[in-house]
Amino acid sequence: MKIKTLIILFLFHLFPVAASAETVYLSAAASMTDAIKEIITDFHVSHPQVKIQTNFGSSGGLAKQIDQGAPGDLYISANPKWVNYLVEKQLIAPKNNRILAYNKLVFLGEKRSSPLTLEKLTELERIAIGSPKSVPAGQYSKQTLEHAKIYTALRQANKLVLAKDVRQALLYADRGEVDGAFVYRTDALMARNAEILFTVPDDYHDRVAYPVGLTASGAKKAAAKALYEYMGTPDAKKVLQQFGFKVED
Repeated sequence: MKIKTLIILFLFHLFPVAASAETVYLSAAASMTDAIKEIITDFHVSHPQVKIQTNFGSSGGLAKQIDQGAPGDLYISANPKWVNYLVEKQLIAPKNNRILAYNKLVFLGEKRSSPLTLEKLTELERIAIGSPKSVPAGQYSKQTLEHAKIYTALRQANKLVLAKDVRQALLYADRGEVDGAFVYRTDALMARNAEILFTVPDDYHDRVAYPVGLTASGAKKAAAKALYEYMGTPDAKKVLQQFGFKVED
């Protein structure tokens, strides 16, 4: 009888541990890499048994991966377009997504003797932007260049170097492989050699917003829901601010 009781007690304690040891699959825009890693580290303090598998890349590429069946419990995009894409595919419920943070678009390059403006970009030879088809930073960049009425001229002159995500555009500029690149301000702060040459006015493009969505599979996991809720806490917002993002109450 004593042995049976011990077995029951063992099983009773086993199941809560198993539940808390869920694996959460998190896909996030490349520009969120460092901030999200820090948030996950803090989250593990109160949820040490949860395993979080991260996947960072272009927002569009990640959304399509989830649509095609790749594991995804939480998804963070660098613009609302791709979250809406997954909502339309019924992979994220409308009630299970919200804006996590905001950012700014800047132009990064080597220090220059004279100020560089948006209108003078036609004088450069190689400009890196994220691919507008899948990279939100590239879409914002295209909107900016179209606002300045120079996008077509730059494209026809083959001066635009398309990057797979904003971090690759950052590397191109920081290594001097291009004359400059459009990146987010949070990414520019990580550059070792290049510097911000100018900040793009907010009204030149759609607002740089980062929505986070809990997918259909994530909504079934207690750990995924806990991480989703944690991202809205003051502690998580403080981390985002430390990495240069703007958050709102």
